[in-house]
Amino acid sequence: MKDKLSELQSIALENIEDAQTLAQLEEYKVNYLGKKGEITSILRGMGSLSAEERPILGQMANDVKEKIQQAITDKIVSLEEKELLLKLDEEKIDISLPGTKKSVGSLHPLTLVRREMEQIFLGMGYDIVEGPEIETDHYNFEALNLPKNHPARDMQDTFYITENILLRTHTSPVQARTMGKRAPEVPLRIISPGRVFRKDDDATHSPMFHQVEGLVIDKNITLADLKGTLLLFAKQMFGEKQQVRLRPSFFPFTEPSAEVDISCFSCEGNGCGLCSQTGWIEILGAGMVHPNVLEMGGYDPNEVQGFAFGMGVERIAMLKYGISDIREFYNGDLRVVQQFARG
Repeated sequence: MKDKLSELQSIALENIEDAQTLAQLEEYKVNYLGKKGEITSILRGMGSLSAEERPILGQMANDVKEKIQQAITDKIVSLEEKELLLKLDEEKIDISLPGTKKSVGSLHPLTLVRREMEQIFLGMGYDIVEGPEIETDHYNFEALNLPKNHPARDMQDTFYITENILLRTHTSPVQARTMGKRAPEVPLRIISPGRVFRKDDDATHSPMFHQVEGLVIDKNITLADLKGTLLLFAKQMFGEKQQVRLRPSFFPFTEPSAEVDISCFSCEGNGCGLCSQTGWIEILGAGMVHPNVLEMGGYDPNEVQGFAFGMGVERIAMLKYGISDIREFYNGDLRVVQQFARG
């Protein structure tokens, strides 16, 4: 029986040493050390031994089991290290390769221009006020001196939800709402940026676009205050050499009204293709707040005056960045937006 244990130990240790996989080691462990393994089978014959031989054979069997178990443990460690080294070799990273630059988002050009416009007017002491995009007919038209069936409404043909609910055509309703809340408070200086909607769609018009409108109400306000404000805006937005001119126009909510031009920043007023050889570029509409609008807003037109202006963010951005088609802002082409990435 001693010879059997010695022979079993020799064969087991040799098999364990030659094992190539963890699965083989598990199989050897079951075959040699399991409840139905070979060592157990040998020990079942101990009943035929004398009382003196049994403890000697039992000790020998335990020694064989420990050696086999230790050999299996050592081989597992060896195979795991070998497997790790092989994996590291197969999955190694070439650190000499250049890194992959992560894609970083950027603000949309319209967002950049709108924020720049807001900062300019905040620096002049204006407040930023926003309002609903779904508006009532009263605030969108009637409170701005545009009663029902007024022909000027055709210029702002819009999207109606019901007879008296529509998508706002300008951010002027915010001015009307603010006057109603703050009257007769003076001075009142606000800008109202936001999205507006009209049924237009071509290279220079979009069904949805953005406006920044301004309103000032105070005592002794004149057209000179309006021109000075817009001149300061033009210089900060387009450069210190800018000049502005006001041309007579008509808006129902202002009187007198004017279209406002800036001197062409491309030719410096000498005439070029950008300004159609005139030396001037139209950027916005403005005027003195109509007495009817002041009165409907809760102000006494005999006591206070005001001026208002409105400009399209897209129009300013197109001029500032040299973009000829307004649809470039909305077609989802990342090449347009990525030109404005910072950092």
